[in-house]
Amino acid sequence: MAEERSGEDIVSEYLGQNPHLAQWVESFRGYSESNKQWSARREFILRNMEAFPTMEPGVPSSSLDRLLSLSMVWANNVFLGCSYPQAVMDKIKEMGEGIVVEDAPIHKTTKELFAKGKQGEDGCTKRGRTAWQKSGPLPQAPLEHQPFFNRLYKAVAWKLVSAGGFGPNLDHFEILRSCVESCKETVTCVFVPLKDIQGLPAGRTQKEGHVCEIRCRTVYMGTGYGRDESAAKAMASKEALKVFQGRKVTVKICRRRFKGRDVDDLVLFDEQPRSQGFPPAISYPFEDEKLEQAS
Repeated sequence: MAEERSGEDIVSEYLGQNPHLAQWVESFRGYSESNKQWSARREFILRNMEAFPTMEPGVPSSSLDRLLSLSMVWANNVFLGCSYPQAVMDKIKEMGEGIVVEDAPIHKTTKELFAKGKQGEDGCTKRGRTAWQKSGPLPQAPLEHQPFFNRLYKAVAWKLVSAGGFGPNLDHFEILRSCVESCKETVTCVFVPLKDIQGLPAGRTQKEGHVCEIRCRTVYMGTGYGRDESAAKAMASKEALKVFQGRKVTVKICRRRFKGRDVDDLVLFDEQPRSQGFPPAISYPFEDEKLEQAS
């Protein structure tokens, strides 16, 4: 009886027989994808190419964009436990049928984790949450947020490639918003009149205009200044997208100024060295100001 071959063996044989496809398909690999993740997603792409007959190797198309997007959704579900609308889940389940991922991670829903942590811990959970709000991000917060921003990095990178690269003529906020929402989150924009901000950079001595600070999942991404809220948001979005120009992004805890005092804040970094500090924070999601004022 012939030994059953793995999906990876079949893919390798197929690419060996079709060398013109090998380099083209390899170009779709994400920078941070492990060999295991890429091997599985590559098999997903190759298994479903026939369902997109208008797609041609080396030629950009909406069919290719859709297949690659579905492959990322499938991989995010398998390896990161991401969930999507039921129609999308049904689609990727059908497209991924027959692909075997050895030692695939087991994911628990938020409801399951919450139920487990709640057993006998209700009082401690409430006290712990209040402590977080008043004292800043927990030490493990960067690790908790990193998987999401790894996914967002891939979404932004692909969006910028589709748009022809990072440039001044892009709608930076729309790109950021659509990528964040594709990862099932939302962008938070906070606006403050420029005259109300203390500790501005030396070049910002004028008092007219607005400041916009952009965050996602409480993580600081960028600050922008403009004559009105729309212009400030555009500049903040541009600054936020600049962080995605490197090979990866990293969430770290840093010290920033907020209302005249130093606080710990979650900040999204690229690999470029910073020659100056951060602008002062205009929002601080780790502090419950009502509780503080009441005390």
